Amino acid sequence: MDSLETTKRALSANGFDVYAAADPQQARQIFHEQILPQLEVTSVSWGDSMTMRETGVLNDLLQDERFEVIETFDKTIPRGAVIERRRQALLADLFLSGSNAVTACGKLVNLDMIGNRTSAIAFGPKKVVIFAGRNKLTADLATAMARVRNVAAPLNAKRHDFPTPCAKTGLCHDCSSPKRICNTWTIVDKCYPPGRIKVVLIDQEWGL
Repeated sequence: MDSLETTKRALSANGFDVYAAADPQQARQIFHEQILPQLEVTSVSWGDSMTMRETGVLNDLLQDERFEVIETFDKTIPRGAVIERRRQALLADLFLSGSNAVTACGKLVNLDMIGNRTSAIAFGPKKVVIFAGRNKLTADLATAMARVRNVAAPLNAKRHDFPTPCAKTGLCHDCSSPKRICNTWTIVDKCYPPGRIKVVLIDQEWGL
C-alpha cells in the first residue's frame, strides 16, 4: 500500500481529520472548500512552516478582513513583544503549521526552539491545521525523531542563520549552543478531542 495512504488511514484511526492533496494548490483548495467552512474562526495565527506557506493559505487569510491576525514573526518589534504575541496565539481560534515528521502509525512528531509551535499543536487553539509533504512521512517514531534531528533541525538552523554545529555539518551534535533550536518535543499519539487537528498530506516533497 502507498505510504501516504497508509499514513492517512493511521491518522484517521487516531482521531485526526485527514485530507490528501496531490500538490500545494490542491491543498489550498481543500483548506478553503472542505476545512475552513466547517470552522467558527475569528482569530488566526501560525507556526513557522515552509510547507504551509507554500500552499498560499496564509496569504489568503492575511488578506481576509473577517479574521483577526495574531502576527508572531514581526521583526520590526522588540523580541519581548514577539514572545507576548506567541502567548496570545495559543488562544487563537485557528492555528496553521507544518509537522517535522508524521509516522506511518499516525503520530505527529515536532521539535521547537521555544515551544510556541509545539504547544499550540498540543493545546490552546481551538483548531489546528497541519500541512505535510510526503518527505515528512517516516516508518516509526525512531525514524521520525532521527529525521527531525538530522534533517529538519540542521536545515532550519541554517535557514535562520543560527551558528549551531548542525547548521555547519548537517547532523545533530546534541549541542549546548545558545541558538540551539532543539529544545521542546511533542509527540501527538492521538488527537483529542477527535477532529481538533486537521492534517493535509501533500503527495509531493515540500518543506524541510
